[in-house]
Amino acid sequence: MTDATSGIVTLTQPGLAIQKGEVRASGKDAKLRSGAGKSNPIVEELQAGSTVVVWGEEEGWYRVQSSDGFLGYASKRDIALVGVEETASGAVTEQNEPYVPWKVTGKRINLTWDAIYNVLPDPAKIGDWNGVNVVSPSWFSLTDGKGNIHSKADAAYSAWARNKGMQIWAMFGNSFEPDMTHDALSTYASRSSMIQQLIAYARTFRIQGINLDFENVYTKDKDNLIQFARELTPLMHEQGLSVSIDVAPKSNSEMWSAYLDRGRLAEAVDYLVLMAYDEHWAASPVSGSVASLPWTENAITKILKEDGVAPGQLILGVPFYTRIWTEKTDDKGKVEVSSKAIGMDAVQQLIEDNKLTPSLSEETGQHYVEFKENGALQRIWLEDEASVQARVQLVKKYKLAGVASWNRAFASDGIWSVLDKALQSYP
Repeated sequence: MTDATSGIVTLTQPGLAIQKGEVRASGKDAKLRSGAGKSNPIVEELQAGSTVVVWGEEEGWYRVQSSDGFLGYASKRDIALVGVEETASGAVTEQNEPYVPWKVTGKRINLTWDAIYNVLPDPAKIGDWNGVNVVSPSWFSLTDGKGNIHSKADAAYSAWARNKGMQIWAMFGNSFEPDMTHDALSTYASRSSMIQQLIAYARTFRIQGINLDFENVYTKDKDNLIQFARELTPLMHEQGLSVSIDVAPKSNSEMWSAYLDRGRLAEAVDYLVLMAYDEHWAASPVSGSVASLPWTENAITKILKEDGVAPGQLILGVPFYTRIWTEKTDDKGKVEVSSKAIGMDAVQQLIEDNKLTPSLSEETGQHYVEFKENGALQRIWLEDEASVQARVQLVKKYKLAGVASWNRAFASDGIWSVLDKALQSYP
């Protein structure tokens, strides 16, 4: 069913029982909100006497769909249940043009993630990200096994991004909580709840895509994650949104890699974003590069060859951070290793302060420095203009869709122009 005013397409299963509701005459100020609570943004004003579909309820609120097709939450005191209808059993299909996830002709995707924590960024103080055409702010996170979503979405930020000509592919993460993730992915009701909330948020904050970041997930939830992607994507497409999912390089790690069926996920979403970093992670027992160039290329080719992912569906995730590795040797000759993540500007300042001269490491394809401090060896494999340009060459070599950088806070001011020039030049 397509609404003539909003253009929203609603799909229902044949023979499905649908609970109908009516906005009470007393509910002259009834509001459809993006979440269950008065503090949530208003999606639509509900007219007294209008009909809604009731999909569920939550602590004094109904999860409803308005007559114009918009999804959200309305106070139970404003809605009267008026009966149940059953959808037709016959199959009805509409022939639509195929959805095109990237409509910027001649441009590769240049996405940067914006990690937003407790304080919302002030758009006036962010600065320019020359060449970035997609931003993915970490706005949405799973809060419980029922599929409820916490939002940090900001209308001012959304307006700022649109004025800069950037699309917003808002990140939806699972908070790295495997048990909560298992519960939320396990039932149709909880998956549907997540989808309906994302649609409401997308409508409210005028975003163009959803970026799924589900990590630290049980292998037993592999099929449930795929099912969620299968249910989510067509409904996002109806709203004009693309869907991407972040995937780790292939490894034997159960919670960080084995749960990802990259081939089947690629069939369900528009893009896979390969998080090609943390070759040596924060607690690694040995020092090493965050993402050496040979390791990065191997991660790309494995997904393309072993999983059959189309190059045009793969976005290469690149790090804007590195780690300072500290190696201390105790009295018994044992080396203790620790690390600290730092951004590009901080590394350059450290190099200047210690009067260091980086050398090219043939093993990693990156610049490298080391020095002694308080009797400990400090080692750094640099992320700089040279490493970024080398990663872009891999994008071009394998004809990938573009790059995604983690994250904008680690970037130096000059790296944006370097990345843009390297990425958008042809061949």
